[in-house]
Amino acid sequence: MKKTRRMPLAFSLEKEFVPGLCVTMIMNDKKKFGELTAEIFEIGDIVEWTTWSEKYSDWVPQYGILLSIENQVRANRVVSVSKVKPINEQYTELEFFTLTLKLVNKL
Repeated sequence: MKKTRRMPLAFSLEKEFVPGLCVTMIMNDKKKFGELTAEIFEIGDIVEWTTWSEKYSDWVPQYGILLSIENQVRANRVVSVSKVKPINEQYTELEFFTLTLKLVNKL
């Protein structure tokens, strides 16, 4: 039985190598942190997040209305950040990483 030598994937591609081009293309195509989760949300949706309760020693669900979703630079990385108006607090707006929110009800 004759063994054939496999070429690594990088050598099997018949494309011309351009320094820096590959890195630029990968960086541009990469989704922002939380962007995939943000795609299921729309402004006005009811969302859920949890907070730790010392009283119950457990995570307690909180609910609010999604006001905005935007990409921001945090710790040298672009991430998806959402502003939410809690249902039980009249004058408060909270910011969350979109990834931490859970959809409860569509608008």
